[in-house]
Amino acid sequence: MRLRALLDTDALGLKLLGGEDELDRTVRGVMTTDLRDPSRYLSGGELVLTGLAWRRDAADSEPFVRILVQEGVTALAAGEAELGDVPEDLVAACARHRLPLFAVHESVAFATITEHVVRQVSGERAGDLAAVVDRHRRMMTSGPAGGGPDVVLDLLGSDLDLRAWVLSPTGRLIAGPKASGPALPAEACGRLAAEHLTATRTGRRAPHRVLLGGTTYSLFPIRSTGRSPQTARDARETVLSDWLLAVEADAGDWAEERLDLLYGVTQLIAVERDRREAARTVRRRLAQEVLELVQTGAAPGEIAARLRVAAPVLLPGLGAAPHWQVIVARVDWDGAEIEGGPVAQALLEEILVDPLSAGPEPSDRIAVAHTGDEAIALVPLPAVSTEHDGSETGVLADALLESVRDPLTAGLNDDGRLTLGVSAAVHSAEGLRGALEEARHARRVAAARPGRVCAAGHQELASHVLLLPFVPDDVRRAFTARLLDPLRDYDRRHRAELIPTLEAFLDCDGSWTRCAARLHLHVNTLRYRVGRIEQLTSRDLSRLEDKLDFFLALRMS
Repeated sequence: MRLRALLDTDALGLKLLGGEDELDRTVRGVMTTDLRDPSRYLSGGELVLTGLAWRRDAADSEPFVRILVQEGVTALAAGEAELGDVPEDLVAACARHRLPLFAVHESVAFATITEHVVRQVSGERAGDLAAVVDRHRRMMTSGPAGGGPDVVLDLLGSDLDLRAWVLSPTGRLIAGPKASGPALPAEACGRLAAEHLTATRTGRRAPHRVLLGGTTYSLFPIRSTGRSPQTARDARETVLSDWLLAVEADAGDWAEERLDLLYGVTQLIAVERDRREAARTVRRRLAQEVLELVQTGAAPGEIAARLRVAAPVLLPGLGAAPHWQVIVARVDWDGAEIEGGPVAQALLEEILVDPLSAGPEPSDRIAVAHTGDEAIALVPLPAVSTEHDGSETGVLADALLESVRDPLTAGLNDDGRLTLGVSAAVHSAEGLRGALEEARHARRVAAARPGRVCAAGHQELASHVLLLPFVPDDVRRAFTARLLDPLRDYDRRHRAELIPTLEAFLDCDGSWTRCAARLHLHVNTLRYRVGRIEQLTSRDLSRLEDKLDFFLALRMS
């Protein structure tokens, strides 16, 4: 609201003592003080109310007014109850610094002025911001002219005095206000993401309020513009990839209109989220094409040709990628018929972000495909450095695990599991098949470990796994015959389906319940078949080494 509107409100009992030319200034808040130096409590745009208890003599007025002007105060209103008329030295100081000055009649309480200003300013801010948000929504819907989430967050700061941030489910900072205050620390981002995922999985109603380091945050989900809680089949399909809006405020006592406005902001940010999702379509298709060529044993020259097409899309302006890595992820939910591949794909696209890349979408340097229940990321590396111990750097399993474990464990709750496998960097198309096998085996090593989120890298694999794609055919045949021929013979005589059972058991990471459900068997029947497999081969399927040997034999057969 403007100062002129305050002066025209008779019930406030204000009398203008100076600053008639400044009455079009905007009031953004109100503060009452009798401190000699109230600067620490000022943020700019306030109407300051004072009873003049800070003034001992005429010399005090000048420094007091100078502090107010330096902090961007809009106007000063002095009460007449303490000293009668407002002192001339204060009137003169305000005139010198062009600070509008009002006298408040002794019959008017400061609380009356405060309540009026807060009510008017809040209503005007909400109306102004709603109009701006609506205009911005139309701009973003019709094209990229809106400017992205940062613009919306700056609007929240300037028009509602709310600091807010957009976070990924792993706590990655996607957008934040550029105009106010320090950035949100990475540790706080991770904690807020974990709290949001926990609240979502336990079915708590949003916004979720969290007390962190003495500060209260309200967390709002950012859902796809085409999906609502009523249309989503299962929250687990998107809980690991949806963004959230963290607002530094307690929304518990907000009016319905204010909550509706914040939900409108989340819908606006969701437009940008959907645009980025659509932009990933090309990268996904490229990854799918390369993956199919690798898995079907295409000639290296054909794979290299596809990589030459992919590199400019994934590394704009940097030419071909000298090295590539493959990362395999799998998300499993107990007792739920949820296709794991798309869930893992969306999750990998969120967590595999190059922290050094520039631009509004740093994850445009990866391509993720999915097949069955697993997602496969093709990560181009413009350069691979070598550490002093000879190991190559790139995406490291330990670092990847550390960055996502705590928040995602909360999202997986007690019925989900994420396992990740990371290959070494390869420098040619010929190496991609080996890298894919390497990443898949590393993921299986991770799956054998306890915990909701587990990862393993190529360094943790045995040498025979690293060399699997290059094993001579006669060695492959001898290895697979020793392990699988007894089972094939038994299947041929008894139609026992031991080989399909073994494949399903390994594919389910040794989970009896998931494997039995996949094969439509009773668990006791499955246990009988696995026992028969162990008896015929003298192996123990509870041991990781024997599981890996069976897996390798099946892959090489």
